[in-house]
Amino acid sequence: MERTPEPELMEEDEQARAYAEADFEDPHSRFMELLLEHSGGLPDAGLALDLGCGPADITLRFARAFPGWRVHGLDGSPAMLRYGAEAVARAGLGEQVRLVEARLPEQAPPAEGYDFVFSNSLLHHLPDPSILWSALGRWARPGAGVFVMDLLRPTRREAAEALVELYAAGEPELLRHDFFHSLLAAYRLDEVDAQLRQVGLEALELRRVSDRHWIAYGHC
Repeated sequence: MERTPEPELMEEDEQARAYAEADFEDPHSRFMELLLEHSGGLPDAGLALDLGCGPADITLRFARAFPGWRVHGLDGSPAMLRYGAEAVARAGLGEQVRLVEARLPEQAPPAEGYDFVFSNSLLHHLPDPSILWSALGRWARPGAGVFVMDLLRPTRREAAEALVELYAAGEPELLRHDFFHSLLAAYRLDEVDAQLRQVGLEALELRRVSDRHWIAYGHC
């Protein structure tokens, strides 16, 4: 099945609110489990960057897991960041977490370099996949760890429809619609491998971790 791109940003308030209120406990908990497993043992303190942080759920999970770290969450959607700012305030982590509105590659995060860079489900939104991989190379300090997780495109539309029924049967129609089209916009492992080689990040480990996700991890 050929890839079908989708809009780069989720800018409507209805869409942002749906994502902020959705139950992503299982995939986001799994993201953190895999990050902890493959981060190579992070030090007690550092500066991390979350690329495509959305409403900041994973940003906050990272902050709680690593209380000695400061975290910058970067996203191009003002609507998503409004809900993210509310979540940061509710968590009482405003001193540790900073959310920044910026669109890649034109704009940059507030720091020149980071000790760890991570991203969840950003790649399939981007019009050019090199935007993400180049950002890793640009803002991860030499030797810094990186961890990326994203959706895996099924081989057939029917398989994508089955995944929606399996994992989003009880979700609002807006989320079901977005999940289906995100699956169609996602990349296959061979495509991601080619992307990494093109930008000189072939040293990163790449593997499938579920029926709908892959991860790439290592050090820059």
